[in-house]
Amino acid sequence: MRYELYYWPGIPGRGEFVRLALEDAGADYVDIAYDAQAGLERVNQGLDFEHNPRAPFAPPYLRAGDIEVSHVANILQFLGPRLGLAPADEAGRLWCHGLQLTLTDFVAEIHDTHHPLGPGLYYEQQKAEAKRRSAVFIEERLPKFLDYFEQVLAHNPHSGDWLVGDACSTADLSLFHVVAGLRYALPKAMAQHEPAVPRVAGLAQAVAARPGIAAYLDSARRMAFNENGIFRHYPELDAAH
Repeated sequence: MRYELYYWPGIPGRGEFVRLALEDAGADYVDIAYDAQAGLERVNQGLDFEHNPRAPFAPPYLRAGDIEVSHVANILQFLGPRLGLAPADEAGRLWCHGLQLTLTDFVAEIHDTHHPLGPGLYYEQQKAEAKRRSAVFIEERLPKFLDYFEQVLAHNPHSGDWLVGDACSTADLSLFHVVAGLRYALPKAMAQHEPAVPRVAGLAQAVAARPGIAAYLDSARRMAFNENGIFRHYPELDAAH
């Protein structure tokens, strides 16, 4: 199976969660975002009902033959069993999907630290609100989410290294990306809170060392974090608390 991943060119964004699964598994895939101009046109065509009778609301979306899947958690639920990145049993797959949905909530809150009034306004138009939102996030929400995943790892009866069962899953890859993004966006806050979650830090290190991921991180395919994506580094939002 050859997959086609559709996402906005120029930013890792939510498309990166899907890329990590495809790269870890060594899957045969085409990333439409690699061609900036043509990629943008093809993504927009897929969002237009005149070109796609099942147009999703927004990317990322994935095409696999005649199947099209949208939304990160939905895509990873589809890919996980096919790429060997999901538990074999139904209960395990549902637990993994639930963790992915929790990560979806986490990512939404991270995004809202710099866009608390919504994406329709530039960051510069909501800086005062962003400073208030990020302060609350760093003090309350960031440690709450990190501690939750620390507890998931601590209480996994099969392995203290992975979130689900005894092997790496799509949820582990996604948690790795969230940790990497937070280290970029909020380095002071992560320096403050990360020592309290050594299992989460260990998982991020283990994922980075996986052969497929290590090769990807060292390649030109890996897009750098920047101030157009979900994880943005604005020093004024990362003040020590």
